[in-house]
Amino acid sequence: MHKDIQEILYGEDKIQKCVAELGAQITRDYKQRVDSGERLMLVSVLRGAAIFMADLVRAIDLQVEMDYMAISSYGNGAKSSGVVRILKDLSSEIRGCHIIVAEDILDSGLTLKYLMKNLASREPASIEVATLLRKKTLQQAKIDCRYIGFECPDQFIVGYGLDFAERYRNLPYIGVLKPEVYAGTT
Repeated sequence: MHKDIQEILYGEDKIQKCVAELGAQITRDYKQRVDSGERLMLVSVLRGAAIFMADLVRAIDLQVEMDYMAISSYGNGAKSSGVVRILKDLSSEIRGCHIIVAEDILDSGLTLKYLMKNLASREPASIEVATLLRKKTLQQAKIDCRYIGFECPDQFIVGYGLDFAERYRNLPYIGVLKPEVYAGTT
């Protein structure tokens, strides 16, 4: 365990099992549509969700496209700034395509709510959310997530793509960051 981690919430094996289950569910839900020629695309918000999406698409037994967006609402702080900026837009046309937004964590939901509205304006056939983690918070925006890996406590977590100031993304597990590491940045 990394010295800055207080405890491990979800180990590598548990994460991989969860992602495999999510992939199997998506395969069941979209098999008929994809087999009939409809497009399925997973969209990842860089950088945090890229690791989750890479594993998730390998767990989906269908033809699936991938694209990425970069959105900023955190900066280097520990809490969302509330200001959402698109730093990199999709490269693909999504009109008529079934979209699954692969999200690493649903925290406040403000960024995801903005993203969903933005994507909906591009006229996809459908939009769903697959989030690895959904935090239990009182002020969370109302977002319907069709695929949820884990309900997690409202703690500062890192690993498996989740970061603090661009660090800890490469940890193979998800753990609670020690408060002294991010003290003064919230």
